[in-house]
Amino acid sequence: MKKFFLTSTGTGIGKTFVAQVLIQQLLKKKYSVRAIKPILTGFNKRNERSNDAGLLLNSMGLDISSENISSISPWTFKHPLSPDLAAFREGSRISLRELVGFCRQSYDADVVLIEGIGGIMVPLNQNNTVLDWIISLNAPVLLIVGSYLGTFSHTLTAIGMLKEKAVNIAGIIINESTNQPISSEETAEVISRFTKNIPIQVLPRCTTPEHASDLLPLINRYL
Repeated sequence: MKKFFLTSTGTGIGKTFVAQVLIQQLLKKKYSVRAIKPILTGFNKRNERSNDAGLLLNSMGLDISSENISSISPWTFKHPLSPDLAAFREGSRISLRELVGFCRQSYDADVVLIEGIGGIMVPLNQNNTVLDWIISLNAPVLLIVGSYLGTFSHTLTAIGMLKEKAVNIAGIIINESTNQPISSEETAEVISRFTKNIPIQVLPRCTTPEHASDLLPLINRYL
């Protein structure tokens, strides 16, 4: 069983879509896959099919039920806020120890994809951020970034923080933004000048995971 952590430079960059792409591509290669999204904010039972957990379950071919959502997203909060604030609004608190314990458990799968929440420095509670979660798990990271104006600073800052903590960055995925000042390929070329040997893959915009470019080269060496 190999685990990968999917994180990004911020919210709405495309972590869930990338997870869907990887699930489908791994399944086609006959790998068994389990994807989890431990923390989910902005959760509404009326949109179970369209929220991140529902999308992951659908890609895995599982029923979108309350039970299955709880099995991959045990920390759900109704407010679309950072995890610390969303939990506080409901009189709760996310324990890093419990969160890491949930992710470390054994799953009946060849590959486990752990989708984070927001960017790497999003607070989980009063003392911990997503970066602390990543460090505790010690799993290879896929960093999903955009090609929007400002992505260079956001991306290089995130990479710098991960490198400072000796996190293994398996690859960078540039998920093409709706509005971009230059091509995604140019964005990749600029980022590559500062990242040395970290593999970079451009993911052109597409409407469904089935039509996405192949992302498996980023993780094949770990499988």
